[in-house]
Amino acid sequence: MGGAVAAELVKIWTLPAAAATALGTALAAALLTGVVAASADGIDAVAAVLAVVPPLQVGPVLLGVLIVASEYSGTQARTTLTAVPDRTVALVGKTTAFLVAVTATSAASCAAGLVVARVVAGGTASPSPVAGAAAHLALIGLLAFALALLLRALVPALVGALGTLLVVPPMLASVTEHARWLPDRAGSALYLPDSAAVLAPGVGLLVLVGWITVVGGAAAWAFLLRDA
Repeated sequence: MGGAVAAELVKIWTLPAAAATALGTALAAALLTGVVAASADGIDAVAAVLAVVPPLQVGPVLLGVLIVASEYSGTQARTTLTAVPDRTVALVGKTTAFLVAVTATSAASCAAGLVVARVVAGGTASPSPVAGAAAHLALIGLLAFALALLLRALVPALVGALGTLLVVPPMLASVTEHARWLPDRAGSALYLPDSAAVLAPGVGLLVLVGWITVVGGAAAWAFLLRDA
């Protein structure tokens, strides 16, 4: 199992698109947070970071979709299963390696944003909501990874993930309170202040994990039974 995880980590970090996405997400976090901190009067560093979490979701989503799509755009998926014929081991290795990569990317991005925001706006608020934001971004990336593994194609997975996270929620929120059960709205309970959260943090986490479990279960079933 350790060898499978290590091999998948090497594949991720040697994939130019993945490395560029991870670096770009951290740079975008620093830039966007700096802009918010400089333009909003009276905002503290933590609030500036939290304000840019919604657009930052694009980074982990791209990372998850690109990593999977790159394998299925050629023969790499078949090569992987030749090297690791036990599909359960291959699946766990892929998922674990991606979780490491997306967690590192999300944490680095939020940390970069917080550093820049403290330089620009200052503030001494507790950074614990920023840790919640990093967890939210990592889980959103894992959801996109699972969707890409299920669909095995770049465009459908990217459109599906970005539509579910960025397009549908604001549209649905304008007509019904049930938008709170969508992944990004539920996950926002991990980092939004209590007064702004749509669900309690524990409930929001369970809802987001539920989405990941459903999509991930379907993706695992497809990965184990379909041809490479």
